Amino acid sequence: MPETLRRLSARQATGRGEGAGVTLPKAVLFDCDGVLADSEGLASRVVAEELTVRGWRISSAECQELFLGMSITTMLPVIEARVGPLPAGWVRDVADRIGRMVEEMLEPIPGAPAALAAVVAAGVPVAVASNSTAAELRVKLARLGMTAIFGPRVFSFEDVARPKPAPDIYLAAAAACGAAPGDCVVVEDSLLGARAGIAAGCRVLGFARETDARVLAAVGARTFTRMAELPGLLGLREDKA
Repeated sequence: MPETLRRLSARQATGRGEGAGVTLPKAVLFDCDGVLADSEGLASRVVAEELTVRGWRISSAECQELFLGMSITTMLPVIEARVGPLPAGWVRDVADRIGRMVEEMLEPIPGAPAALAAVVAAGVPVAVASNSTAAELRVKLARLGMTAIFGPRVFSFEDVARPKPAPDIYLAAAAACGAAPGDCVVVEDSLLGARAGIAAGCRVLGFARETDARVLAAVGARTFTRMAELPGLLGLREDKA
C-alpha cells in the first residue's frame, strides 16, 4: 500500500475529519458510470449509432445529455416513441456492443482509483450502485480492477424493483454495508442518481463533470469537480505523523 494511503486515517476520537463539521460516513455508495468509470461517452456512442441507423439522427453528445443516468428500461419508451417498436433482442445486442467496447477501451475517471483506495484504507465499507445492467457492471469493474474491492456489494438496476431515481438501489447498497441510509454518503454524477440518493435519505456528493453543478445542487447534493477533493469531503484526513 502506498505510504500516502497508509497515513490516510480518520480514526480520531471525535469521529470527524479535517473538514469542519464533516462526520465520517458509515459507508460510501458509489455510482459507476461517470464516477468510477469514464464510460458515459462509450455507451452514448453505441446508442447514438444504433438510433441513427433507425432514423433518429442523434449525436453521441446529444445522446449522453438526454440519457445520462438512465437505465435501459427507462430509455426504451423514449426511444420507441421516436423510432417505433424495437426488435426482440435489441437491448441485449446493444449491451453486448457496449460490453465489448468497455473491455477494450474503458478508462477510470481521473483520480477515482486513488479516491476509492483512500476510502478503503480508512476502513469505510464501500458499495457500487449503477443503472447499468448486471453484465455491463461486472465488465466495467473487472476492466478497472475494482471487482475485489466491492466484493458482493455490487448492485445494478436489475437487482431492485425500481431503477434510479427511485431510492431502491441505494437502500439495498446501504443495507449490504450494514449501515443506515442516513449514515451513508452517495457519490453521484447525474441528476437521476442524485435524486435517488436523496430519496434514500443519504448525504449526496455530486461530481459535476458531465452535469452542471447547479443542477445537482438544486436537488440537495454537495458538488465538487475533482476526485482529489472526495476524501476531504468525506471527513478523511492525512495524518501529520
